[in-house]
Amino acid sequence: MSLRARMTTPESRTRTGAAADGGTAHLVSAYRTKLLEEIDLAEMSALPSSERRARLERVLGHLISREGPVLSTVDRELLIRRVVDEALGLGVLEPLLEDASITEIMVNGPDQVFVERSGHVEQVPVRFASEEQLMQTIERIVSTVNRRVDESNPMVDARLPSGERVNVIVPPLSLTGPTLTIRRFPRAYALHELIAMGTLDEHIVALLSGFIRARFNVIVSGGTGSGKTTLLNALSGLIPDHERIITVEDAAELQLQQRHIIRLETRPPNVEGRGQITVRDLVRNSLRMRPDRIIVGEVRGGETLDMLQAMSTGHDGSLATVHANSAEDALMRLQTLASMSEVEIPFAALQDQINSAVDVIIQLARFPDGTRKVTEVVLLASHGREVFRIASVSRFDAEPMGPDGKVHGSFAHLPVPRRAADRLHMVSETVPPLFGVANEEGQLSTREAE
Repeated sequence: MSLRARMTTPESRTRTGAAADGGTAHLVSAYRTKLLEEIDLAEMSALPSSERRARLERVLGHLISREGPVLSTVDRELLIRRVVDEALGLGVLEPLLEDASITEIMVNGPDQVFVERSGHVEQVPVRFASEEQLMQTIERIVSTVNRRVDESNPMVDARLPSGERVNVIVPPLSLTGPTLTIRRFPRAYALHELIAMGTLDEHIVALLSGFIRARFNVIVSGGTGSGKTTLLNALSGLIPDHERIITVEDAAELQLQQRHIIRLETRPPNVEGRGQITVRDLVRNSLRMRPDRIIVGEVRGGETLDMLQAMSTGHDGSLATVHANSAEDALMRLQTLASMSEVEIPFAALQDQINSAVDVIIQLARFPDGTRKVTEVVLLASHGREVFRIASVSRFDAEPMGPDGKVHGSFAHLPVPRRAADRLHMVSETVPPLFGVANEEGQLSTREAE
């Protein structure tokens, strides 16, 4: 394959863009200045992005032909691409943003750029020419969402119009220089695709499908990067198309396909510190919008109490995610988060609220090989103000990692509590045969969440 052909692949664009960083930085800066002198970008803003880029490339090509330097075809194309990226896009980050295999871009100052691919973090040979160039890129990013970043406002968290989530923190808070994190949301996966990826198996999907259709309230729990939103999005596809669904998110990630969906997203404060709309504000408002189901992207504070109250007062079948490392931790975290509300409620009353509201907890984990798996599915077996008791109906039994560096194991399927089985039966849903039904509560393998 020729070098020109290899340049059309995402990974090669990353490598060639990195190679151009060191040798052509001065040329990029010089020709960017000349290009901006030749063309008024403001006048070109009305053009489609592809036409705008093509016109800039033509003008820049004429400038290089007229003024030099003499370059090979490959180097000429790289220089043109870099200059246009600087003028229109995000400079050295453009090849990374075009690489579909990259899910996260982490810039730790001008000299260190890391990316995440397939669950693995690696450093890429890309760097900014200076801290000033990095700050210019950051300012260009945040300006698209009408935000600013400087010493008086050194942190910004925002979603770009294209969907990426951006976090910026600059000196004096960051001692390593301006730091930029871009999270690219992966496409929505269907449940059958998650089965093929080994996240769960078809028997677990059959059971969870029954739970969703029977309007069980489901909490998806997991650590950072464990795939909570991906699974939540896939599970939401099981909700009947005629139901009115309201999603509440800090950053809009969910990609539901039903017809009757209302999407709500928080709003940060403006530069004067006013106008903030929180998840709690949106959850409270959603209750007045006649929802059949409410889906909360992640509960992190006092909105947990509102969500629990909604789940236990007529909005069955709702879903949410929470950041926790086990099903037991998820229950304790829900209790702690609910207590952060301005309403003072004893912990015992919160236990009652959680026992009444939450039916199922799905625990996810990301393993050392980058794979994400449903490590456990549990049902709450406790009632009222009892200490939390959970009954596991599925778990992933991992084997010691072998020489191939891959995590192997199998999914175990355990009896479903009689109360849950009866609830499924009342809406014509069945327990998959591989699970079976426990005859009595006492026969369940339950454990207390301590």
